Amino acid sequence: MSKIIRWGILGCGKIARKFVSDLRLVQDAELVALGSLNRERGEAFAKDFPAKYIHESYEALAANEEVDVIYIATPHNLHYENTMLCLNRNKAVLCEKPFAINAKQSREMTALARQKNVFLMEALWSKFLPHYNKMQEMIHSGMLGEIKSVLIQFGFRPVPPIAARIFDPSLAGGTMLDIGIYNVFFALSILGKPDFIDAVMNAASTGVDEQCAVTFRYNNGAMAQLFSSFSTNLATEADISGTNGRIRLSHRFYAPDTTIEYYADKPDSKEIIAIEKEAGWGYQFEARHVCECLRNDLKESPVMRFADTLLLIETLDVIRMKAGIVYDADK
Repeated sequence: MSKIIRWGILGCGKIARKFVSDLRLVQDAELVALGSLNRERGEAFAKDFPAKYIHESYEALAANEEVDVIYIATPHNLHYENTMLCLNRNKAVLCEKPFAINAKQSREMTALARQKNVFLMEALWSKFLPHYNKMQEMIHSGMLGEIKSVLIQFGFRPVPPIAARIFDPSLAGGTMLDIGIYNVFFALSILGKPDFIDAVMNAASTGVDEQCAVTFRYNNGAMAQLFSSFSTNLATEADISGTNGRIRLSHRFYAPDTTIEYYADKPDSKEIIAIEKEAGWGYQFEARHVCECLRNDLKESPVMRFADTLLLIETLDVIRMKAGIVYDADK
């Protein structure tokens, strides 16, 4: 593949704007095409982020021979359909999280990528951020000893105009796939697959989860408690505690502007851990990784593997089953 990786954007909403803004920070990456079913939205997007092609159908974007990889930034319920369209056109795909609504869809997506021998990756940006990698380095170095507990909370009160995806069951609304996925991802990254899962939720008027409480239990005695909410503005922090110390990821634990606090196993031991900071929203890190994978002709990321994506969505499926969270796609 050529040195310059040519990107297409499928869906021109808020997260696509952030991603493309950060794509400007990626060396040897170029935005060449947009796909939007809403002409006015596509034209407005192109005014801020000029592209050679503005397609009014996703099929036209997927068929564009000048596009090397497509970033899918549509609502949750469309990720499966949009990814399958692109893969069937032999286009590499970076699909925004959640990868799909359920494990069944995810398996079909990864199976088609393997069949077509085309690159596919879930865009779970947190896994590529400097603070996430620093956290993992600290854990694996033994600074915390044996991890015994993970406590994570993520919540906010949506303010008008409230995005349709928040509470609409047809769009896989509710906290779990929108924000709770970060809680689950971090817990799995730190403790691995749980031996037992418990989950309960409070339903919004539409039936989706407005609040959800999840507990992971492990045979070695470790536990994780995860809470997501659209009812209250929570601290949105993470605490990882072990036999030798504790890490606290301050507000927005999932994002690059968080702070890592380290507490050794003694009083008044707070230490701020230095981490790399860059301009932008933080999406450039995953974009760089995708470009590197494509230049090296990889069909699967060695960082965000299919196995990682499937473990995450399978865990989310179990949580939803336990809590009674059902989406239209499950039926």
